[in-house]
Amino acid sequence: MFTGIVQGTGTIVAIHSPSKDFRTLTVELPEHMADNLQTGASIANNGCCLTITHINGKQVKFDLMAETLSKTNLGELQTGDAVNLERAARFGDEIGGHLMSGHISAVTRITRIEESAHNKTVWFTLPAALKPYILPKGFAGLDGCSLTIGEVTDQEFNVHLIPETLRLTLFGIKKTGDSVNIEIDPQTQAIVDTVTRILAKP
Repeated sequence: MFTGIVQGTGTIVAIHSPSKDFRTLTVELPEHMADNLQTGASIANNGCCLTITHINGKQVKFDLMAETLSKTNLGELQTGDAVNLERAARFGDEIGGHLMSGHISAVTRITRIEESAHNKTVWFTLPAALKPYILPKGFAGLDGCSLTIGEVTDQEFNVHLIPETLRLTLFGIKKTGDSVNIEIDPQTQAIVDTVTRILAKP
């Protein structure tokens, strides 16, 4: 499990792709995230839970299977690109964001960015399948960041980002057209699906 509080960003230093439906990423972690790593441990990369398969100092390897490549933005990454990182939560950790599984629901794209001196609002396309679960003042995981939803229209939704989020995550350098992983809140999904099912009964 994860909390949606990004702990740092890592850099893709190598990509091994023996076939179109399998890929191994080598990610260099920041110094403060590289302590006490173990093979088999989980780290969220852009919000997607990945298993460490090999460790060499600060560099760790992750295998991406076909499902991960097709359902997330990790398949678009190139050597030199960066990823948002969060190590798995431990018992007793503060939950500063919201509980996240690291299972990506969909990929969206940034449609526009509105900026002023101290504020940044990022708009995203709203995937049709996720419309029931993206609610104003609700929350979602976006590239691994636990963020509160601002406005929601028929085709878009936005989030308002504080300077600290921009400093610590890739949202500080994201551009219009960039792809972003979404993980919807499972509790919101469970409530919406349950209510919908009950109301549908004759």
